[in-house]
Amino acid sequence: MRKWLNIYFSISKREYNGLLVLLSILVVINLIPSFFRVLLPENEDLLSDSIAIRKLVLAEKTLREKRHPSWKSRKGHLFNFDPNHTSLEGWQELGLSPKQAAVMLRYTAKGGRFRKKEDLLKMYMVSEELYQRWNLYIKISPEDTLSSRKYTPSAYEKPKPLLVSLNSADTLELDRLKGIGPAFARNIVKYREALGGFYAKEQLLGVYQMDSARYNAIKDHIVLDKTPLRIIYINKAGFDDLKYHPYLRYKQINAIIQFRKQHGNYSNIAELKKVAILSDETVEKLAPYISFDHDGNKN
Repeated sequence: MRKWLNIYFSISKREYNGLLVLLSILVVINLIPSFFRVLLPENEDLLSDSIAIRKLVLAEKTLREKRHPSWKSRKGHLFNFDPNHTSLEGWQELGLSPKQAAVMLRYTAKGGRFRKKEDLLKMYMVSEELYQRWNLYIKISPEDTLSSRKYTPSAYEKPKPLLVSLNSADTLELDRLKGIGPAFARNIVKYREALGGFYAKEQLLGVYQMDSARYNAIKDHIVLDKTPLRIIYINKAGFDDLKYHPYLRYKQINAIIQFRKQHGNYSNIAELKKVAILSDETVEKLAPYISFDHDGNKN
């Protein structure tokens, strides 16, 4: 063999010995699995446990399909449907959970319309895979399409701008704003609840990850409705009443309470500004939320 290798490759004795060692190692590695299979037969207990687990999974799946028949239909039962007029049960048949189906109904009930098939992809619960399964079955009525005369503005008619009420809109309505997805809509609602409501559009800049570019894109499409702000009765508010307000820190809350204990109740904004740890800017931002009496009439 070495002579043959010398003819074609001109290898030295040392290289030849190294090649033999490498081939021997490869043969041993190849034989190790067979060796262990002979010496260590398959553990029958593990095999029986595996079979038992599979039976349990199958039984659970069968029980789940009996309790929720729509599970079975979600995987294969498709039918022609108009997304603007589909019932709660219909959406579940098409593969949505009851909660997701309720969101779809709520969207159309509030006047939302799917003008073309691709509009379904704007709903966060509709994945690309689900949309592709539905694609051939989506049948939108002519009166709901973009090409319909009913929805096509004339050359002299300006389209109505999208306006969303900042203090009463839910996440689905906020999601309609340009650049505001489902996650960002949730951030806005969470911040609104912590504040007690918005009294100025500019307060949106305090929302997590809201920058000036995004704010400028939506500011003309939001309005401040007449929903009342949640009032803080500063003369009886405790730590728990103030701890989640975005404009206050823990040390500031303690300072407000201690100052009140030492000097008596606050009677106006000027007295609140006497709390050393509160800046004038912070007090001015808090002012619309504060009442200095106990009967709910704000001074």
